[in-house]
Amino acid sequence: MAGISVTLDGTNIQLAFQKGEQSTAVVMDPHAARSLVKALGQLLAAIGEGAESGDEDGEEILDVTSSSIDIGMDENGQAVLALQAGMLAPFLLRLKDDEARHIANSLLEILNSPRDVRVSLGGH
Repeated sequence: MAGISVTLDGTNIQLAFQKGEQSTAVVMDPHAARSLVKALGQLLAAIGEGAESGDEDGEEILDVTSSSIDIGMDENGQAVLALQAGMLAPFLLRLKDDEARHIANSLLEILNSPRDVRVSLGGH
């Protein structure tokens, strides 16, 4: 994820890319962002890297069903999240340092934004 960031820009989503000294940012409304997710899912499926769940949209959001989310480190010092989502068996998510920082910073940015900005307008 180094070099790519996704953030909120008001009610829109900003996707920024950085390579060396060059950077580019694209701001999308929720509808355009959903279209991008669907297109990326289709491209990944075309090269054999798609979701194995058979979800045609490439999107699957599962609610966390764990009574708690455990956060710790593995034997190599990498951040690990332990949780259960939906009907999946409990699992561990091992994160590299930059991935963990990206997730933490993105969640903080979302949580620090006003609730009305975070509410989906629906029907997109």
